Amino acid sequence: MKQTFYSNGKLLITGEYTVLDGADAFALPTKYGQYLHVNEAETQLVNWTSFDADKSIWFEDTLSFSDIKAGKTESINPVTQTLVKILHTANSMNPEMLSDSKGFNVVTELTFPRHWGLGTSSTLINNIAQWFTIDAFILLKNSFSGSGYDIACAQNNAPIIYNIGSPTPTVKSVSFNPEFSNSIYFVYLNQKQNSRSAIAAYNEKKSNIATTTVSQINSITQELLNTNNIERFMELLDKHTAIMSDVLETTPVKEELFPDFTGSVKSLGAWGGDFVLAVSKNSDTAAYFKQKGYPVVIPYKDMIL
Repeated sequence: MKQTFYSNGKLLITGEYTVLDGADAFALPTKYGQYLHVNEAETQLVNWTSFDADKSIWFEDTLSFSDIKAGKTESINPVTQTLVKILHTANSMNPEMLSDSKGFNVVTELTFPRHWGLGTSSTLINNIAQWFTIDAFILLKNSFSGSGYDIACAQNNAPIIYNIGSPTPTVKSVSFNPEFSNSIYFVYLNQKQNSRSAIAAYNEKKSNIATTTVSQINSITQELLNTNNIERFMELLDKHTAIMSDVLETTPVKEELFPDFTGSVKSLGAWGGDFVLAVSKNSDTAAYFKQKGYPVVIPYKDMIL
């Protein structure tokens, strides 16, 4: 019997990094995501094939049940090692899945290019959690690290406010449909950022966080959700950027790459790669970034669920 699972991609609009310290994070599920198809097979093997958005195979391997149960593999492929770790953790949470099966043929299909950073890992983890009928947040926590906001986006079809919580996260659906949404674009910076290394770098600089930082971020997030004034919206984005620039001791992306852009440019998620949010009252936003050498410029309506 064939089973198919799907998870949404994600974009973190506010609360990057500080979400790890209890800030409310405003995140948007994307129209892009990842499918996972499972068919029963034989010989206690998991035959795994992963397709990129262009239908090319970017990963292919065969995993034994014994390696998954042991949580180790002789393969030197880092993708195989990571996959075995995730499946080992999933199996430890629900051992019946492998015990009751002879084998599996698994196919994953991304609907976005995997280098975009919209959640190749988080959509995979949420899909595997659905397959094993386990809690995706616990699977993430036990196999990797991170706040879990991306898992929340994978599971929700509307904008969310996410809080890491203790001991469990809280996820609240919110309304976000500003009158100026046609002036919002997402621009890919032509390079992928490693979230885990970015989090590690942030943890080294956490001493820069003032006691008021989290409350300031929360205040910005709340006002962003409620304003229909594009100029105020851009002011809030810039304020958020300035706060995080001080914490991270990093030059804001607009100052570094787009100083002549008339509008606001804000890094999303891990700074230094993936997508940025661009907002401007001008009508030539897409043309500006394409002329600068950034051809992937996606309007809000085409990106966000």
